[in-house]
Amino acid sequence: MTDTKYTRQIVTAVRPWVPGKLFSLRVTRDPGFAFQAGQFARVGLPAAEMPDAEPTLWRAYSMVSAPDEPELEFYSIVVPEGEFSPRMAQLREGDALYVEKKPFGFLTLDRFEAGGSLWLLASGTGLSAYLSMLRDPATWARFDRIVVVHGVRHAEELAYRDEIERLPDNPALASYFAQRPDKLRYLPVATREALPDTPQARLTTLLADGRLETLLGETLDPAQVKIMLCGNPAMLSDARKLLAERGFAPGRRGIPGNLAVENYW
Repeated sequence: MTDTKYTRQIVTAVRPWVPGKLFSLRVTRDPGFAFQAGQFARVGLPAAEMPDAEPTLWRAYSMVSAPDEPELEFYSIVVPEGEFSPRMAQLREGDALYVEKKPFGFLTLDRFEAGGSLWLLASGTGLSAYLSMLRDPATWARFDRIVVVHGVRHAEELAYRDEIERLPDNPALASYFAQRPDKLRYLPVATREALPDTPQARLTTLLADGRLETLLGETLDPAQVKIMLCGNPAMLSDARKLLAERGFAPGRRGIPGNLAVENYW
């Protein structure tokens, strides 16, 4: 290998969530690859016409895996006309995926002061970065309450739903839920079909009309709530405007804020 900026990793598991549309995969992890929950990696593949060559196509994917897990996990949507994701979706156990040695991104919890509630709002595969945080016990020690809101079109797109709903049963988190049974609030939202106990609406609509606060049982108080946004650009643009009106803003010049945002394409 001539380029030392990346390592060659091997696929160990593939999970289709929605066939032909959503999938996740796990790969081996280089011992020297360290990251913070919320960061992303640049992963690579060789050109389709030269499958045995060095990687030339690169894309950014947040780590789903926690910082201390022995493997790396990535979650992706298949863009039918894309150069990368359809090929990544075809990988099977034993195939190679290349990972740059340096992680990237600033959607990390050190953007906030500890304490209060942490709201993690995501659309689609923007959920990825939050999963790494939820799998890390340090996140649960840092905040009094954690809210996860995942907006999708159809219920079948609610990947990782079972894992999130089972977090209270995780032995590593038992002490936090013993102290506060309502430590976690998970709210799945679909725009094109009704879900039990949840309005059929866009995440930003629920934010604008106050129903999100009612559903979550908490007021959007900028003195108590820290919010992360991750997802498609339209959702982020609308949500940022709504939250700015409520007093939420990113940190600046060493002053911790109460809002952090990352585009997920």
